[in-house]
Amino acid sequence: MKLVGVIGGGTMGAGIAEVCAKAGSDVLVLETRPDLAEAAEQRISTSISKGVTRGKVSQAEADAAIARVRVTLEMSEFADRDLVVEAAPEIESLKYQIFGELDKIVKPEGILATNTSSIPVIKVAGATQRPERVLGMHFFNPVPVMPLVEIISTLVTAPETAAAVTEYAKNTLGKTTVQAGDRSGFIVNALLIPYLCQAVRMLESGYATAEDIDAAMKGGCGYPMGPLTLLDTVGLDIALAAAESLYGEFAEPHFAPPALLRRMVDAGRLGRKSGRGFYSYS
Repeated sequence: MKLVGVIGGGTMGAGIAEVCAKAGSDVLVLETRPDLAEAAEQRISTSISKGVTRGKVSQAEADAAIARVRVTLEMSEFADRDLVVEAAPEIESLKYQIFGELDKIVKPEGILATNTSSIPVIKVAGATQRPERVLGMHFFNPVPVMPLVEIISTLVTAPETAAAVTEYAKNTLGKTTVQAGDRSGFIVNALLIPYLCQAVRMLESGYATAEDIDAAMKGGCGYPMGPLTLLDTVGLDIALAAAESLYGEFAEPHFAPPALLRRMVDAGRLGRKSGRGFYSYS
C-alpha cells in the first residue's frame, strides 16, 4: 500500500489524502477542474501545516507529507496505484461510473475502495471485473481527527482484500477499524441517522428549540455535541443522502428523512460548509 489514489479532493477526500501522506504513502488525488485541483492542494497543505502550529509535527515532517501529495485531472495516472479510495459525492450512478473507469485503468492487483457512508458496496463493485478486490473503507469527518474506519466486505470481497486494507488502516494509518456487513448505513449510520432524523422531527414539531435539544443530549447523555450541531458539522445534504439510502433499502419509518431536512437542503442550508444550517456560522 505504498501508492494510494483518492478520487475527489473535497473535505473527505482531502482528509483521506492527508492521513495517507502523513503515514508515508505516495498519494495521487483526482479532481475534475483546475480550480478544484488548486483548492484541493490548498486544503491539504493548510490542514497539514496546522499540525506544525499545534506542535504535533515538525516543519520538516509537514513539508515531507505535503510533498507526497499530488493532484491530477487525469484518471489515467492511477494505473500504478495499490489502493484507490473513492470519495466522490453520494450519488450512486456517479460512483458506478467511477468504478467502471477505475477498473479499466488500475492494475489488476490494485484494490478499489469506496468511502460511501450509506450506499451498499456491492452496487459499485458490480461496475468492475474485480468485485473480489472491491470493498468499503468508510472514514469519518474530520478524517485526520476521527479514529474510526469501517471496513465493509461484500458477499464476494476476498478475505485477503479485507485483511490487506484493515492492516493498512490500522497499522499504517493508526486508525481503529471495525468490520461491517454490506448493508446500507453499515454500523455507525444505521444507528446514527434515526437519532438525527428524530431530532429534526422534534424541532419541526415545535416540541423543543434547537438549542434545548442539543443541550439536553449533551448534558443528559454526555455526547460531545448535540444532534443538530452534529448535522451542521456532517452536512445536511450528506445526512439526507444517507437517510434516503437507508429508507430505500429497509423502508422503515425511523429511516425516512423529515420534510424539514429536505427543505433545508433545497434552500442550500447545508450546515457549516454553507454558512448556515440549524445554526448560523460567520
